[in-house]
Amino acid sequence: MSSKRVARSVRGVRQWLEAPAAEVAERGGRLNVLRGAVARVTTPLLPDDYLHLANPLWSARELRGRIVQVRAETVDSATLVIRPGWGFDFKFEPGQYIGIGILVDGRWHWRSYSLTCPPNWQESKPGGKSHSKRLISIAVKAMPEGFLSSHLVSGVPVGTIVRLAAPQGGFVLPYPPPERVLFLTAGSGITPVMSMLRSMARREVMTDVRHIHSARTEADVMFGAELSAMHERYPNFAVHRHLTGESGKFPLAALDEVAADWRERQTWACGPAAMLDDIEQHWRAAGVADRLHVERFEIERSAVGAGGTVSFAKSERTAMVDGATSLLEAGESAGVRMPFGCRMGICQTCVVTLSSGYATDLRNGEERREGDKVQTCISAAAGDCTLDV
Repeated sequence: MSSKRVARSVRGVRQWLEAPAAEVAERGGRLNVLRGAVARVTTPLLPDDYLHLANPLWSARELRGRIVQVRAETVDSATLVIRPGWGFDFKFEPGQYIGIGILVDGRWHWRSYSLTCPPNWQESKPGGKSHSKRLISIAVKAMPEGFLSSHLVSGVPVGTIVRLAAPQGGFVLPYPPPERVLFLTAGSGITPVMSMLRSMARREVMTDVRHIHSARTEADVMFGAELSAMHERYPNFAVHRHLTGESGKFPLAALDEVAADWRERQTWACGPAAMLDDIEQHWRAAGVADRLHVERFEIERSAVGAGGTVSFAKSERTAMVDGATSLLEAGESAGVRMPFGCRMGICQTCVVTLSSGYATDLRNGEERREGDKVQTCISAAAGDCTLDV
């Protein structure tokens, strides 16, 4: 047998062994070979049945993590520190988000949250020594209408096992960072920016940074103490707190006072939709829209569907929903494992085929029909319909 045939044969065996873990990690190396082999040997039983007995974070099918700390940031927000299991990519970019699934009352609930830690973050032992186990963190603000966010802030216990989706998103800070940076944030919009700031601090590349953050009161400023410490430590970093409870929303005309050279800075903005709309218009008017990077947490809805019964063909489940409930939320409420990413209609991760019926795009009212691909996070049922998932 020629050397080329041998090489192909070896590659084929390796791919066969790694297949059960291929979607979990692209960089699994020898560990994935072992996990794949276990999966093959235990077929038709799933290896998770055995792996879970040894460690709940070991899975050949999905990313998992364990909540190891819940730390209050404000009265209605908290940081969750998570230790991921096998397969998590710690080489994410500052500003990206992850999906997190929590089992509540027998049903998995999924949401996306920005990572607030720098890449390859490791927990510290007493005395400042690094530990070999790497961690990630997210910060969650409880919303009045948000069941899961309220549960994460005030009800999730340390030790809870969660499901994770791989980091993604294009709202990222490049490395090395620009020489002059402006951050414009409000409320929980500060969360992706904290990952950027912590990455700059960790890499000791804090360039000329101005950060304008809006919150209702001083007590509502997430990461307030850490921002103050950064302000004192780094001469090139200046944070300006704007308290909306006293002064209303931050007037963009005041940028000339707080950051006079804002037109020359690369700007990252994250916060309520109305604030981001004003910022985008302001930057366009100044002719510097190419220097603005925006992250939105909310879907701007201008339409609703008619509602109806949504059927999920492959999962053999159904859900009765109103016209304001997205198809993604409908599936999750029925216990269907729906693909998702940004939950904002941007990343296309949630796209599935509409097998029958009609759906409405919640952003503009456009109709989708049988055979069309639909983004489930921004589409709602327009009567009874079926999804191929």
